[in-house]
Amino acid sequence: MALVAPRIEGAELLDKEIESPWRLVVRRFLRHRLAVFSLIVLLVIIGMTIAAPIVTWHDPNFQVLDLKDQPPSADHIMGTDYIGRDIYARVVYAGRVSLGIAFSVVLLSSAFGIVVGVVSGFFGGWVDALLMRIVDFMLTLPFLPILLVVITIFSPSIPLLIFVLVVTGWTGTARLLRGQILSLREQTFVEASRALGASRGRIMFRHLVPNALAPIIVTITLGLSDIVITEAALSFLGFGVQPPNASWGNMLQGVTLTVLDKYPWQAFYPGLAIFITSLTVNFLGDGLRDALDPRQKM
Repeated sequence: MALVAPRIEGAELLDKEIESPWRLVVRRFLRHRLAVFSLIVLLVIIGMTIAAPIVTWHDPNFQVLDLKDQPPSADHIMGTDYIGRDIYARVVYAGRVSLGIAFSVVLLSSAFGIVVGVVSGFFGGWVDALLMRIVDFMLTLPFLPILLVVITIFSPSIPLLIFVLVVTGWTGTARLLRGQILSLREQTFVEASRALGASRGRIMFRHLVPNALAPIIVTITLGLSDIVITEAALSFLGFGVQPPNASWGNMLQGVTLTVLDKYPWQAFYPGLAIFITSLTVNFLGDGLRDALDPRQKM
């Protein structure tokens, strides 16, 4: 009687190519068509702001009073403002400022929040209690009034605006990462690292932080939209970016019902830039959230 060799499942698994987690994330993300389209649109916006001297043909600060309040035309595709400046050039150059502030604030506040969160979650005890009480105190402060008071006391400027937004914007990341670290620090890979003699810093930033990055990436992405809107609101109120520097927010200064009735393009295009950027970033965050969710199907 012939003998049938048993199937060895372990050998079959070894023959299969194991897909890396990040390749799996990319594959999931590419299935989210709206997120992919949003990423393309956002990259186009960023590319246009970087290549502003190439994609525009007017000086954003050049004034031609004889051409003020002109509607869109072949030479001025988005029209001109109340002192004859080309709106298209100003929207593109303003994107440099608005997006530059948004990316700077998000990266700096996230980096500070990650450090606070991982230290708090890893050490626990009085360190965790102290850092979380500081976070709780920061969260109780009224954000907008303090922001306006600080910017009013000191002369409004872009570095000051970035500093204030960073100081008030790191708490969410810190609390989120702290929760992730608390659940990860008792895992066996942490005990193995300790047994191998790894330092605390290596365990925190080489092993724990990479394993807790998924929700942080989504938070950072969605926070970008919040910063764009916050900067636009502050600049619109006169507490943010100051002329002659253009931002999407301060381009809306002086817009009244009369202006909206007679010259709607002066408010429409800066507002459209804010709307499209915020919308694409939110859709991108949704796509990343789904791609980084381990419960999603392959």
